[in-house]
Amino acid sequence: MNSDNLKACCAGFYSSDAVALLLGDSYHPGGTALTRHLADALGLTPGTRVLDVASGRGTTALLLADAYGARVDGLDYSPANTAHANTAAEAAQLAERATFTTGDAEQLPYPDGSFDAVVCECALCTFPDKAAAAMEFARVLHAGGRVGLTDVTADPDRLPPELTTLAARFACIADARPLDEYAATLAAAGLRTVRTERHDAALTRMADQVEARITVLRMALPDYVTTAGFTPDATRSTLATARAAIADGTLGYALLVAEKSRPA
Repeated sequence: MNSDNLKACCAGFYSSDAVALLLGDSYHPGGTALTRHLADALGLTPGTRVLDVASGRGTTALLLADAYGARVDGLDYSPANTAHANTAAEAAQLAERATFTTGDAEQLPYPDGSFDAVVCECALCTFPDKAAAAMEFARVLHAGGRVGLTDVTADPDRLPPELTTLAARFACIADARPLDEYAATLAAAGLRTVRTERHDAALTRMADQVEARITVLRMALPDYVTTAGFTPDATRSTLATARAAIADGTLGYALLVAEKSRPA
């Protein structure tokens, strides 16, 4: 599958109602609590210009606009997610501070130096060309601007075969990288890492949440489970493998903040 097809399939996956039922409002481990922690680490204040890359249905961007007074541009590869997010912004009366555009993280449709901060939650791991995305993050930041990531980390050499499939890639696992590799990718783009934190327990909690929601869906909406293509037993098996990988350190979740250098 070429990179454009990968992006389209991943975007389609994350714009489906089935994924929304499984993951809830926030699609990344740690939920809105970790988003607030990331926003605090970035020092967001009213009027800060923020780009939310892979903004999904708009949960993070709307939180940053509402709770921090930031002016947020959200960008997502899925037109359906963009439409949903713009509707949500209107409903929340935040459309003046949060707008959403369909686009590619590896070719951001914004001028150089447009933003004070770039946020990307649990998405860099899915991008086919992570180096290109990092270069784009750096390009749209002004000097001294910061990028804040939270993402799945993985030791690719230790991943069990069940976690290297195409489905596992869409689930943010199969192409995840070690934390130091993310930092190196950002460094090559001119972004110096200034803070890292481990949040591995958030990944376990998300696995527990997904399994619980599958159980409820299977009991409450058995026909929907079949129509949507869920395979609960296979999903439980994959989640069990993922939990074991988290426990032995193969998989994890991390926060990273990096800063664009100022001219000498």
